[in-house]
Amino acid sequence: MFDCSGTSGDFDANIHLFLNFAKELPNDIMKYYEYEKAFSPARLNKYLISCNGNTNKALTLYRHNVKLCQKFYCVLNIFEVVLRNAINEHYKSYFADPDWIRNQLQPGGMLEFHPQKATVEKTIADLDRVGKYTNDRVVSSVTFGFWTYLFNKKPFKLGGQSLLRVFPAKATGLGQRAIYNELQDIKDFRNKIAHHEAICFDTNGHKSTQPSKDNYALILRYVNFLGYSENHLFYGLDATPDSVFDHIENL
Repeated sequence: MFDCSGTSGDFDANIHLFLNFAKELPNDIMKYYEYEKAFSPARLNKYLISCNGNTNKALTLYRHNVKLCQKFYCVLNIFEVVLRNAINEHYKSYFADPDWIRNQLQPGGMLEFHPQKATVEKTIADLDRVGKYTNDRVVSSVTFGFWTYLFNKKPFKLGGQSLLRVFPAKATGLGQRAIYNELQDIKDFRNKIAHHEAICFDTNGHKSTQPSKDNYALILRYVNFLGYSENHLFYGLDATPDSVFDHIENL
């Protein structure tokens, strides 16, 4: 459309023409009803109600929610990797067994009655079948819920009540039950994001950043319990959600 093969004067003229052309582009290419068709009225309706029927604000809030989820995806990704690696290293040492997951699935093992036992066994069988089985591949394949369940009372006891050692900097007096419940809260929040649910509302459907702020604080709390500083662990990553919180609150 624009010829950049001539002199510098021609190039400057083409750039000027392009900028003028860009200014003429419509700001709102899609109408609200088209977004409804793309995302579904049911999905957008909560945003519309929260913004008192203002369609522009509703779409802006929807976009901010997506951005907030992007930020948390990064935070949760790092946290999940660090937590599962800490648990894996702990039980490899505790059981003196580099294949502890596979072996603890056997009768009498810590994982014999794990809710995800069948799924994990299938993962192991699939890796065996293609000759790619390693404990590390199993660790990276199982879900976040697999790891958080290990803090439940029964597996915690079968694991020698030793798992809290993965949190060398945990708060004094914080026990197994409280840690399990808080990790379940993080898991539930993670699953909301994974299923593309809204995280910019309170339980009454009102626009609010407080629930997400509370979950963010909880995640950072456990990052610190694991012995890491969030400034170091998230260094170089655009993972801080504070700016998106501000946009939502000021909308």
